[in-house]
Amino acid sequence: MTTFLDDLEASGGSQACPAELALRVMRGRWKLLILRELTSGVRRFSALQRSLVGVSHKVLTAQLRELEADGVVRRRVFNAVPLRVEYGLTERGQALLPVLEGLHAWGAAAPRGVEAGE
Repeated sequence: MTTFLDDLEASGGSQACPAELALRVMRGRWKLLILRELTSGVRRFSALQRSLVGVSHKVLTAQLRELEADGVVRRRVFNAVPLRVEYGLTERGQALLPVLEGLHAWGAAAPRGVEAGE
């Protein structure tokens, strides 16, 4: 099994390493927060928007569509009045959970002042 550093050296910058691919999937102002919300299970669009204070309808929709296109999030539409849309993690999205846990642990262990850019 190759490591991140092995892939980085081997590619010489000419192609994306697997870690870069993972970062591309999670890149976006709201994507990590969306994934965090979906770790507890399926959520309706309106519940996601309420829990992500400051995100617009348009941006949340775009970020969810990107996550869906990457195979990380599943969108389910219920033909009801009013229209009900739910989002949940796919198997590929579930596979990201250890990565998110690792990021959380790393951030929790960061020295004081790091979040302030000191």
